[in-house]
Amino acid sequence: MAYYNSIVVKYSFDETLIKIVEELKKEGFGVLTEIDVKETLKNKLQVDFRRYKILGACNPTFAYKALQTEENLGVLLPCNVVVQEKDDHTIQVSVVNPMESMEAVKNELLGEVASEVSAKLKRVLENM
Repeated sequence: MAYYNSIVVKYSFDETLIKIVEELKKEGFGVLTEIDVKETLKNKLQVDFRRYKILGACNPTFAYKALQTEENLGVLLPCNVVVQEKDDHTIQVSVVNPMESMEAVKNELLGEVASEVSAKLKRVLENM
């Protein structure tokens, strides 16, 4: 299994950012953080990089369930979503695969939560 799932969309980069936030909201996720990798690398290293944003998405209900099951799980939260412009100018949206992330934790009780979150994130991609 891959550590992420992704699709290529037919929207512009900016349209994709708006659309992904809308689709995340439909599945109960909010965006807690937004990291503009292109801007950060330009400011810190003076290098050029493609348009690349990391959104830290969180579904509070599932985060709460997971944290009740595994107290240090916060190191793997929130669920990251990446919107990037590829070299061929297509826009790719990638989401973390919670099933893979939780595999590393070795806590069987997290399986149900990971499965539900995974299904929600897959629906987000499908609706893009």
